[in-house]
Amino acid sequence: MTTLAALRANPNALSVHYGRFGVADRLLLTGHSHQAWPDVALNGQVEAFTDASTAVDAKWDLAFAKAERLRQAYRDLLGDGDRDTGGDIALGANTHELVVRFLSSLDLRARPRLVTTDGEFHTLRRQLARLAEEGVEVVRVAAAPAETLAERLAAEVDDRTAAVLVSAVLFETSRIVPSLDGVGAACRYQGAELLVDAYHALGVAPFSMRGLESAWITGGGYKYLQLGEGNCFLRLPSHAQDLRPVITGWFAEFEDLTSKASGLVGYAPGGDRFAGSTYDPTSHYRAAAVLDFFASHQLTPSFLREVSLHQNGLLASLFDDLDASPDVITRDRSAPREAFGGFLALTAPAAGKLQEKLAERGVLTDSRGDKLRLGPAPYLSDSQLEAAIATLGEVLR
Repeated sequence: MTTLAALRANPNALSVHYGRFGVADRLLLTGHSHQAWPDVALNGQVEAFTDASTAVDAKWDLAFAKAERLRQAYRDLLGDGDRDTGGDIALGANTHELVVRFLSSLDLRARPRLVTTDGEFHTLRRQLARLAEEGVEVVRVAAAPAETLAERLAAEVDDRTAAVLVSAVLFETSRIVPSLDGVGAACRYQGAELLVDAYHALGVAPFSMRGLESAWITGGGYKYLQLGEGNCFLRLPSHAQDLRPVITGWFAEFEDLTSKASGLVGYAPGGDRFAGSTYDPTSHYRAAAVLDFFASHQLTPSFLREVSLHQNGLLASLFDDLDASPDVITRDRSAPREAFGGFLALTAPAAGKLQEKLAERGVLTDSRGDKLRLGPAPYLSDSQLEAAIATLGEVLR
């Protein structure tokens, strides 16, 4: 059984399984952008090629089995039941294509208003900004303070609102947004949709479907789940079967029994209603291999949260010990680590320059605007985190 003590040690007990990424010899604090893949990920990619070369066109039955393995993994992470009792899951290469199909299913002529925050990831930020240029009313609620964000979002929902779109964990600051069930209640009352971006929560921070049964949930495995690109999802509420996305691919025709009778474009049931078209299934093979690896090492959501809290708590404590000038670099100390997701966000006017200087010294981090983001991962030892912060101290000096 994998234990926190074994991961704190040097070498980290998991690091041997990440040899191709060289995690034992590199200070990879890019965990918020993306984590390293375990070596078994390559086995999945080879299996995809083998199935394609052996089965040729018949490979799709094999590929669809991998896709269903991924769908069930997301249901498990959401605590949303199984294939028969849980929410339907649509898969996509990225959240943007899934969110666009979701947006295309809304009646924006009757309800021309979308409510969001000013702290959303680029998938929502850019697309909603472009829709605003075309006349859609986009209301942006200040993301800070996170403690009252859900309440302030709920207050903006009215009978002209088509949807509220919000993250479970804010991608710039790492703050968890509490009480999203209250937004769900406001949306149900007004007949609006709620879409929650859980990308920065799954695999590293608590996420509950309680009170969100009628919500749409999107996310993916590129970051904390180590699945790599091409493994995103959209969880559909039960009433999604009443919606007809305008942006639709021919995979959504599979099992369609409605178009001939109605004369309209028909849709398959379940998650395939929001399906696209022909895709590269290699990512799903890779995902299945990594999911099996996580299961074999008992890397459960609760354990990964324990690891994350320890690592981020250690980084925060070591950073405080640097006693850096708050005018140069500081962190949010207004809430305990339990109120944050999987990375430590440091506020620094020269965050981009700090990232460059750290990279020159072998510490790979991530920055956005004035935020230098340190993203630990389960395969890093305490001594590696200590070395990273010591290097930050050298750069600051």
